[in-house]
Amino acid sequence: MRYGETGPHILLIEDDEGDALLVRACLSEAGIGDTEIEWCRTLADGVVAIRRQPRCVLLDLGLPDADGMSALLGAVEASPASPIIVLTGRHGEGGTEALALGAQDYLVKDDITSDLLERSIRYAMERKRAQRIGQQLREAQLSSAEKSRLERGLLPTPLLRSHRVRCSTYYRPGPDHAVLGGDFFDVIETPDHRIRVVIGDVMGHGPDQAAIGVHLRVAWRTLVLAGTPDVQILPTLATLLAAETGGNFGFVTACDITINPDLTTTLRVAGHPAPLLCTHGKTTYLDVEVGPPLGMESVVRMRPGWIRTGGWPQTHALLEPESSLIVYTDGLLDAFANTADGGSLGIEEFVAAVDGCASGEGTVASWIPALLNGAPNQSVVDDTAVVVITTGPSSTR
Repeated sequence: MRYGETGPHILLIEDDEGDALLVRACLSEAGIGDTEIEWCRTLADGVVAIRRQPRCVLLDLGLPDADGMSALLGAVEASPASPIIVLTGRHGEGGTEALALGAQDYLVKDDITSDLLERSIRYAMERKRAQRIGQQLREAQLSSAEKSRLERGLLPTPLLRSHRVRCSTYYRPGPDHAVLGGDFFDVIETPDHRIRVVIGDVMGHGPDQAAIGVHLRVAWRTLVLAGTPDVQILPTLATLLAAETGGNFGFVTACDITINPDLTTTLRVAGHPAPLLCTHGKTTYLDVEVGPPLGMESVVRMRPGWIRTGGWPQTHALLEPESSLIVYTDGLLDAFANTADGGSLGIEEFVAAVDGCASGEGTVASWIPALLNGAPNQSVVDDTAVVVITTGPSSTR
């Protein structure tokens, strides 16, 4: 094995000059020159050198300032990423303990040859590399498990009791795929056969935003299942947001919807994009009154008519049988933003794209991936969540 100028340097921590001379001679025979070897006589000096991340450490266990496994523990603590080969003058059972405490190999000085030392260094470096890869895999698995837990919290299975409506959902995380963002949604059919829908978007990205999204989504489901009056839902979520974040987090947009058995529908919109309504192949943008996002209600002047509805306006609409109500987060709008026109919202382009899909075949849910894949801005950095509620024919009402 030859180490060139760009090869790894070896750190030798050995207080005995004769033993150090023996080890350096073996290294020289293995093709490792003196310029690639750093020699320290004490653990204290070795710890300073270890922090410079040597590619391999040769460590004597009998040092003036550390003896036995305490020397190894000090070296491992100083640089967990560096492979360490323990050198000892004693035959015994210390090798197993040394390996358990973080060493990659254990050599008795009297047995060292250039071939043995060269092979031990090479194997130690490979073992440490494999260890790092294994650790990265475990971290990736833990991250995946965490992401799955967040998915279960943010993206629940709709709780429908009948076949009065069909529900389809879609979620696409941002391009980094590191962790889910703060987009959340839920769908519940209550015992009195009302369909309750919520979709929301926490400002920002990352685990903190995802955790807040989970809190709000679970709180919404709990409030709905507990029979909380509809007008109290958004105020309670706003109170929860302030309590969880100390009031210094930012804001959350949300759209809270109630569909009654006769298909009369009430929408409560907190700074969120308005839903689309697709009826008989024709798509329209619902004209909804929009209140402030959660977390910003205290800085937005409340209109007198909002007081009786909890501080957010209510918009009423009537769905037709076999129509689809499409709610979404702004990642979908961003995909259709007109970058050539100063970054306009792309609302008209978005509605036209949905209209084009509606004129074809298939259910609304089947359009969503095609809609996104055909969007002009494929470099969208925001998460995208979509919920489609499709009413049944009049006979099922």
